[in-house]
Amino acid sequence: MKLPFKHHETTELERKTTGKKRGILIASALAGASLLVLLTVYMAGLNRYQSCFLNGTVIDEMDVSGMSISELEEQIGKYSLRVIERQADGTTLEEEIRGSEIGISYVSTEQFQAVLQGQNRYLWFLRHNADYRTDAPPLYEESALLEKIDALRGFQKDFVKEPTDAYISDYVPGSGFTLVAEDKGNRLNREKTVEAVRAAVAGLEKQVDLEAAGCYEEPKVTTEDTVLKDAYAKLQNYVNTAITYTFGSEREVLDADTVAGWIVRKGNRAELDPELVKEYVNTLRKKYDTIFHRRVFRTSYGEEVTVDQGDYGWWMDVGQETQELIGALERGEGGERTPVYRQTAASYDAPDYGDSYVEINLTAQHLFLYQNGECILESDFVSGNPSRGNATPPGIYGITYKERNATLNGETYSTPVNFWMPFNNNVGMHDATWRSEFGRNIYMTNGSHGCVNLPYAVAQEIYGIVEKNTPVICYHLPGTEPEPMPEVPAEMEPELGQQGAAPDEPGTGQPEGVSAVTETNPQSEAVSEPQALPVQQPEEMQ
Repeated sequence: MKLPFKHHETTELERKTTGKKRGILIASALAGASLLVLLTVYMAGLNRYQSCFLNGTVIDEMDVSGMSISELEEQIGKYSLRVIERQADGTTLEEEIRGSEIGISYVSTEQFQAVLQGQNRYLWFLRHNADYRTDAPPLYEESALLEKIDALRGFQKDFVKEPTDAYISDYVPGSGFTLVAEDKGNRLNREKTVEAVRAAVAGLEKQVDLEAAGCYEEPKVTTEDTVLKDAYAKLQNYVNTAITYTFGSEREVLDADTVAGWIVRKGNRAELDPELVKEYVNTLRKKYDTIFHRRVFRTSYGEEVTVDQGDYGWWMDVGQETQELIGALERGEGGERTPVYRQTAASYDAPDYGDSYVEINLTAQHLFLYQNGECILESDFVSGNPSRGNATPPGIYGITYKERNATLNGETYSTPVNFWMPFNNNVGMHDATWRSEFGRNIYMTNGSHGCVNLPYAVAQEIYGIVEKNTPVICYHLPGTEPEPMPEVPAEMEPELGQQGAAPDEPGTGQPEGVSAVTETNPQSEAVSEPQALPVQQPEEMQ
């Protein structure tokens, strides 16, 4: 018998409702499980960070995130300090000092306990970025640390290079002086090194740069030293100053090698040795001075005479020129230079008296006046009386000065003259208005006290042409003796007490019209032995 079976057909709506209920149940189960897991993890973290440091905690520059105090104490034993040292060539090397080698440890953990207690462990899952510094430095064995410091390469003899000061090199011909820079070397100062390493360990620093910490011995003198730089600049001035002395057509170049030989250096100071400079100036004087030199003079008679007396010529002032040359070198003043002279001459080239001069032939009692090589005047004269020891001395001289209306004073006379031109101390040329005749052999018995007596007009013309230092060349020339006069006129300078001392024009017999006797440059014509009085030569000319 067939049982009746009723078929139930599930609708789409029923299926959707059943699925949704099942999904909700599953989601609820998963959410509850996740929450349970999170709660479990959170509670575990809360429990862990009761004794561990939160993430982002840094103590003495050490990241202690998640560490316990005991782990932190273990970690300090792993501490090491990198020591950066300078090598002799300026590069660096590193050495290490391990905390375990010096027995490093913390003094107390109380401050770490305070950090733990103060942190908000309920927010352990967040990064806190907290940075702490311990108040008390760590403990370490002092002797062990000193031993490690002394063992550094920087204290080993074969590693150490001493610092050297900057200096100026010796002079090298062709190159001159060089400013040599200092060399720092790598000599450590132990006291400063110990201090720097101690400070780094106390702060648990990761490295210490001994150069940055100022632990190296430094050169005492660098290229920036003011004294050194001034000395170098002075030396450069000395040897780079080109000076050329000019002596007419001749040149003397003072070169750097010569100047370098004069330099005296004391430490970082430099000076020129005045005595060595003076020696050089003396060589110039000996080569180019002409004073007191013998000369061969071609006379107006066509014959040559040797003139070996007189004080005419170039005469360098060695002392003054030495000082001025030193000053020029110190100031760096180069170029052409003319020495300082006590006395100059007409020409640097031979003959030094040039072509403008007074030529006096004492034998012929005749003179010539040359200007630019041309004889423009000649005249007889009366020179000093040799029979009384007043002979006019031969030699080459220069006009000392010239003066109008002078008075010549002697032991027995005081003679006013119109034109006074001394050239050899108290011997000179002047007018002699008391004489009516000149030349011949008058001087032999009726000569002057040593001066060259001239006719008024001649003295006047010569006075208008010559200047100070115009050469006067006096000489004797045998064979030019004048024809003697049968009778020499007795015409002498007016003696003291005579009235109407000297007429101002020859032959007038009238006193010279001078309101007062001029004594600005009193010169005594009267000398016991009128002669060329030699100039006292200074030491430099001996």
